[in-house]
Amino acid sequence: MDGKTRANIKPGMLVNIVLKKDQRTGILTEGIVKDLLTSAPFHHRGIKVRLQDGQIGRVQEILEEDE
Repeated sequence: MDGKTRANIKPGMLVNIVLKKDQRTGILTEGIVKDLLTSAPFHHRGIKVRLQDGQIGRVQEILEEDE
């Protein structure tokens, strides 16, 4: 699943994000969602989230859904 639709993303999910500094290279960072920072229901580059370790980026893919 991709990370462009806000309804697909919930705190506690394992996701891959792209950090601002990695946007040119496309390097992905894996982590668990703590907060959703984008209020819009859809964003063409991915919903912006804060991971539990404090890193902020846009969700590129959802790896594991929270049960």
